[in-house]
Amino acid sequence: MLKVKLVNHEYFYGLSDILRLFWNGISEHHEQQEIICEECDTDIVITTEVDQEEAVYTKVSFLDNPALDFNYSDISSLEKLDYKRELKRQLYMVLSHITKKSFPWGCLTGIRPTIIAGETKDKDEMANLYLVRPDKAELAFKVKENEDRILKEISQEDINIYIGVPFCPSRCEYCSFISQDIGHHIGRLVDYEKALTNEISIIGGRLNRRLSSLYIGGGTPTVFEDKLFEHLLKTAYDRLPIDCNTEVTIEAGRPDTITEYKLDAIKELGIQRICINPQTMNSDTLMKLNRKHSAEDIYRTYEMAKKRGISIINMDLIAGLKYEEPEELIKSVNKLLELQPSNITIHTLYKKRRAAMNREDIIGRLREDDALDHAVSKAYELLMEKDYIPYYMYRQKDTGHGLENVGFALKGQECKYNVAMMTDGRDVLSFGAGGMSKRIFEETAPGKFRLERHSCVKDVILYMQNVEEIAKGKIDFFEL
Repeated sequence: MLKVKLVNHEYFYGLSDILRLFWNGISEHHEQQEIICEECDTDIVITTEVDQEEAVYTKVSFLDNPALDFNYSDISSLEKLDYKRELKRQLYMVLSHITKKSFPWGCLTGIRPTIIAGETKDKDEMANLYLVRPDKAELAFKVKENEDRILKEISQEDINIYIGVPFCPSRCEYCSFISQDIGHHIGRLVDYEKALTNEISIIGGRLNRRLSSLYIGGGTPTVFEDKLFEHLLKTAYDRLPIDCNTEVTIEAGRPDTITEYKLDAIKELGIQRICINPQTMNSDTLMKLNRKHSAEDIYRTYEMAKKRGISIINMDLIAGLKYEEPEELIKSVNKLLELQPSNITIHTLYKKRRAAMNREDIIGRLREDDALDHAVSKAYELLMEKDYIPYYMYRQKDTGHGLENVGFALKGQECKYNVAMMTDGRDVLSFGAGGMSKRIFEETAPGKFRLERHSCVKDVILYMQNVEEIAKGKIDFFEL
């Protein structure tokens, strides 16, 4: 068993995140000022201490072999890192020394590595200071450069809108969203669309700001019956301040929900951006994941969209799927490159508590070797060779091998909404159950803003029952 003692600080959150990189079964004991890891097979006590000058000291005691004990501190870091980041850095270094393991992003556990890239002088400083692998530091700086360029194209005076549809035709085994399988909730689709268009109508009439981007996501928005889907789109266009310069994206992710009628409705409104998300181009894997379509359906749907002149298509892949070896990712990437979609996003599988797939399926098997890590790096290399540039990136807890999610696009085809949302640098108004609205206030430092969030109830039934009250809350939040 490993025990981490906290002296003169209470930074449980950050230290627990570091411990979870190495082991499962982490428990916090706040009264005792301790974090316990039962899975460590050696009896170790690590004491982390912060002094009055906020210098950090770490002491490691091996209970069964005191000859291995050692201390660690780095006073020079006071000039570069606050004590919380230094606590994480030292604990990561200690655990890496003990286990002989390291991770691509070093001691960084936050969801936006580009924030750190913006705070450091260059990729070498980021790599040295946070123990980030050089290729990941370089990736962070590439993304940051593109992210900043795109963010400048989105006025702070504008608003960005997300419309959420938390339903799917079936629930994928890895799913971590609040999406609900319509096999159990099909009767609610009509009522949900009615509540959603009601909320859009209530708030839309009060919007007096230009709409920079609109993203209709989910779940799977194309899960609606044809006419209902068309009604949702037309309501959005009737009630929201969409103009010829508004970027509009439709998440049409599941090929088994996309019909010619829906694509015609999308085309009729002049929408040029959709997502068709295979996740893998291996039909056997798709079946095992409970996705009700094949790789052939992906090709068919893609051609249907291109035939209608829908020019910008995003396609997602997931690295680390339970039923695939890492090399399957490379095969899927090459198949997408043959289609040449404008955007390709590489996600790394991660575990959330609602998913049917358990944590060991995701985390444990991916720590056995570096095959997945190498496959993801190779996928990035293939994309950049074909002139796809990385323009947004985020990480999630419990991601396989400590990796990341990266959006690639051909230059000029990037999705502005993704950048507005992921950077927390622009206002986002969300409609629908489970949506998160964000409001940006004045800069607190160059490139940094004060951010306030306004969440919406996740339960679909509660959302439908209280939609008018929910709409009023958002009107007040944005002072409309």
